[in-house]
Amino acid sequence: MHIDHRKLGRELDLFDSDPLLGAGLPFWLPGGAAARHAVESHLRELERRNGYQHVYSPALGKRQLFEKSGHWRNFAEDMFPPMPMGGDELVLRPSLCPHHALICKSRGRSYRDLPLRIAELGPMYRAERSGVLGGLSRVRAIQLNDAHIFCAAEQAAAEVADVLRLMRQAHKALGVEPSSFQLSLRGEGKKYGGDEQGWAAAERLLREALDAAGVDYAAVPGEAAFYGPKIDVQVADSAGREWSLATVQIDYHQPEAFDLEYADSSGGRSRPVMVHRSLAGSMERLFAHLIEVHNGAFPLWYSPVQLAVLPVSQEQNGAANDLVRAAVAAGLRAEALHEGSIGARIRSAVERRIPYGGIIGKREAPDGLVALRHRDGRQLPAMPIAAAVEMISAEAQP
Repeated sequence: MHIDHRKLGRELDLFDSDPLLGAGLPFWLPGGAAARHAVESHLRELERRNGYQHVYSPALGKRQLFEKSGHWRNFAEDMFPPMPMGGDELVLRPSLCPHHALICKSRGRSYRDLPLRIAELGPMYRAERSGVLGGLSRVRAIQLNDAHIFCAAEQAAAEVADVLRLMRQAHKALGVEPSSFQLSLRGEGKKYGGDEQGWAAAERLLREALDAAGVDYAAVPGEAAFYGPKIDVQVADSAGREWSLATVQIDYHQPEAFDLEYADSSGGRSRPVMVHRSLAGSMERLFAHLIEVHNGAFPLWYSPVQLAVLPVSQEQNGAANDLVRAAVAAGLRAEALHEGSIGARIRSAVERRIPYGGIIGKREAPDGLVALRHRDGRQLPAMPIAAAVEMISAEAQP
């Protein structure tokens, strides 16, 4: 059965759009924003624990920046037009890599600083044609889980292997199963940056990393970035169509274009290799996939509401509100549902894919108990509120 994230995302109040904003510019509603925030926080923490340093950089840059990086020459048709400003031309960035190259260059670097892993969950913009836009899967304003690793050439293989390991970890937590791996190479009739030696070295490193990881892959000419080959991790939607979720790329071109250097162990100057990587792609495309693959029933840790508290009658409203306060104080996303019959409210919680319903009736309230009901229909014996909060909190870890 094909599940359309556009329909389901609106039914579940995750995101919407408005003609006044324009095509390809959806907005996230509180439920979708809560789920997205949980995923973003997990990805940031996973990166932090693995040696990444997070930065913020502006979504604009001078046209000359993108001329230097090669994006203007190779990618201009996918970029928004320049905006005149005080004698300069400012451009909405289509990628974060030029900004991260400047961050690397902003300080003197030594071999002792490498690998330098710079990460950002940052905005970028693509001038997508109206005919290809749809829901969250193809948009013009993109929030990308991005990072760039600046390392010595001899460190690149280990860095790529570590990226593949982190991808597996992130995808398992999200409930995502890759459908295939693609090695994207140069093709005929396209312009590419860098020299033959750099491209050959980059391709060799990626092939070795894939072989070491023991994954089958298809080599596809013509799908490389203009600055280097890449590994694309593909996922399939409910209709069986494949698209790229995560990527790791090796780039010898931009370090040369930006004249990046570091002091090497011999006292000379060497040029780093730049490894581009995204564990989960853009938040928009990621959630288009997550909505469909989970049919809106997200894993507990990033469900928009994790616990719906359901007092049987008005007499239990006070106890229900106490449970909501305890759950929120423990870090859970909880709310009380008061409107309608108890049966209608249970059905509403299930339809909203809320993982747990907490029912408090006249038997539970006097003793500070709650009867938990899972969205799949499982019912647990009544338990103390503190025990219920502790159980859900433990289960809500990625």
